[in-house]
Amino acid sequence: GARELAGYLAALAGWVAGLAAAVLPQWRQSSYAGDAIITAVGLHEGLWMSCAAQSTGQVQCRLHDSLLSLEVHIQTSRALMVISLLLGFFGIIVSVVGMKCTKVGEQDPVTKSRIAVSGGVLFILSGLCTLSAVSLYATQVTYEFFRESTIPINARYEFGSALFVGWGAASLSMLGGSLLCCSCPAKECRGQQYHQQPQPSTAREYV
Repeated sequence: GARELAGYLAALAGWVAGLAAAVLPQWRQSSYAGDAIITAVGLHEGLWMSCAAQSTGQVQCRLHDSLLSLEVHIQTSRALMVISLLLGFFGIIVSVVGMKCTKVGEQDPVTKSRIAVSGGVLFILSGLCTLSAVSLYATQVTYEFFRESTIPINARYEFGSALFVGWGAASLSMLGGSLLCCSCPAKECRGQQYHQQPQPSTAREYV
């Protein structure tokens, strides 16, 4: 039960972090590397909007105009993050039903174990989708950073904080899903159920 609860809390934290990563606009940010002057405007871009932060503290954000005009890696990352959040949402519901510390659903330990494992698989798939989305976006940022050799370094883009939040979310989701999958195998539950059955009496009665 403790292992299931730890896995569920880790996966839930990973889902919340994945939701924050999907919403944050800091998937890539303007670089301040190099020996050039630090610009007064910091640019941030995410999956849904782009923002400009002034040195005075004002931040202006603008949603992406058209879905079809976006680059392929942004559209792909969007789709993967949406799928990841949906899988994690269903994983939260299924895991609550299958955990031994809850009284929801079937009381059969074997059935609850299988439901918990299903929730763990959903969390693992959710983490893989988040990992794929973040890694794909990071690969494109790295490629553009080193490809545009004619542009000054401080005018290029580098990794934003949302990428690191996404990597952490993927790790937590996959860790929590793995703990749920390993919490109580079906064979172990069958063995426990078998040993709990009353044994027939072998004593002989003498008349």
